[in-house]
Amino acid sequence: MSVVGTSVEQSAPRGGVGDRPVLSVEDLRVTFTRHGRRIRAVKGVSFDVQRGRMLAIIGESGSGKSVTVRALMGLLPPSAAVSGSAVLDGRQLVGMSDKQMRRVRGMNISMIFQDPARSLNPTMSVGAQIAEAVRTHQQVSRPQAAERVLELLRLVRMPAPEKRVHQFPHQLSGGMRQRVVIAIALASEPDVLVADEATTALDVTTQAQIMDLLVDLRERLGTAVVMISHDLGLAASYADEVMVMYAGQVVERAPTQTLFSNVRMPYTRALVEAIPQISHPSHTLLSVVGGHPPDPGRPVQGCPFRPRCAKADDTCLTAPPLDMHEPEHSYACWHPVTGHEVPVAAAPAAEIPGGTR
Repeated sequence: MSVVGTSVEQSAPRGGVGDRPVLSVEDLRVTFTRHGRRIRAVKGVSFDVQRGRMLAIIGESGSGKSVTVRALMGLLPPSAAVSGSAVLDGRQLVGMSDKQMRRVRGMNISMIFQDPARSLNPTMSVGAQIAEAVRTHQQVSRPQAAERVLELLRLVRMPAPEKRVHQFPHQLSGGMRQRVVIAIALASEPDVLVADEATTALDVTTQAQIMDLLVDLRERLGTAVVMISHDLGLAASYADEVMVMYAGQVVERAPTQTLFSNVRMPYTRALVEAIPQISHPSHTLLSVVGGHPPDPGRPVQGCPFRPRCAKADDTCLTAPPLDMHEPEHSYACWHPVTGHEVPVAAAPAAEIPGGTR
């Protein structure tokens, strides 16, 4: 992976909730080169995350959500070229060597991956895997590491932690395995926790338990959480701010209540309309986002959503900028949706259709 970045001075120790952003991303771009073809997967993404806050990045598969956070973590293949700026508590991540990134990854920024069954080593006990994460970043003895393992399992509300440390991943339920993955991610109390589709493979009840756990950890530890999801219900119920991505770029961003009460981008509206609603009669056909996402190797002229948008006209042949048109509400659209057109009531976030609280 090739990178282009700028150096940043190391900053002061951790602050409290509401201080300057713990993670500040500016004009992040990721381009893959394959068989001589350049694929622009992320195109100038910018966002900030404060301590104790949760940012939800939502969008269809292929919108660039996971590539964005994996670029921050240094987890992209050598074919990826990363440019821009990503400052984590005063340290520039873009341009870090693999050795430097290994010290930051896990210690200052950690990731919860989508499938816990694939994230864990089936040949090692749960306790051994958590202890390995603890000893990688902390100079502790084996007994101290074992004590820390139990602390972490209790922190993530694992039932009977003294028993679980000796069990293997296949002996645990999906929810328990996800708690183990979260415990590993929290081993060094990172500043930023990235949850990449962390509840996709779980049933609804367990999904709600895991999200409530992440909210509790965020409040207790002051950790900033970046949640990657295609589930607008989760974003509406748990996030403080929502950033909508399409075709590798941000198309709408606002505090959660503001966004879901006042959707402006037609793409965001299409995603909201696609949420199944319990108020609909049985056998009602589900709404879908018409058309197909653009091929990242073949850029669309103007607004990337233009070929799928019913409101598109010749104006849309020029790409709209992402501007703050309303207080704390930014969107990139020449023909924004008006309030009465959106089938989402101006209700508290947890009441948005599809929410899990």
